[in-house]
Amino acid sequence: MTIFHGFNTTASALTAQRLRMDVVASNMANVDTTRGRFVNGEWEPYRRKMVVMEPNENRFSSHLSKAMGRQSQPGNGVKVRQIVEDQTPFKLAYQPDHPDADAEGYVRLPNVDPLKEMVDMMSATRSYEANVTTLNATKNMLMKALEIGKG
Repeated sequence: MTIFHGFNTTASALTAQRLRMDVVASNMANVDTTRGRFVNGEWEPYRRKMVVMEPNENRFSSHLSKAMGRQSQPGNGVKVRQIVEDQTPFKLAYQPDHPDADAEGYVRLPNVDPLKEMVDMMSATRSYEANVTTLNATKNMLMKALEIGKG
């Protein structure tokens, strides 16, 4: 069971980072969407989404270790707790010819900042790549152990 602990930990991180990249791609695709959803009788612009992660704990084993006076076990990876909407205010742009403009000519635009999204995408990509490297290193160590066992 402990042999595959590294694989499971890395796999959970790969899955979480992949979802994070998908959410960022969705945000970028909707950077100009003024009709994201219908709320209280009017269209609301698309709201930026964010991924919230937390440690993936095996609660029973951590409680058992504490009860027996042992140190806690190594981490079990991460899991996505939820995808939340960013509650920052929408941007206002003066575009009186836009079909969604209000009486003063202002259009509410999504609260998506392309620069912030690119930074998030780069961070998720780097984390994904680091976890692939970790997965490959774990695989190579296991292969070397098998070779030693054969000899």
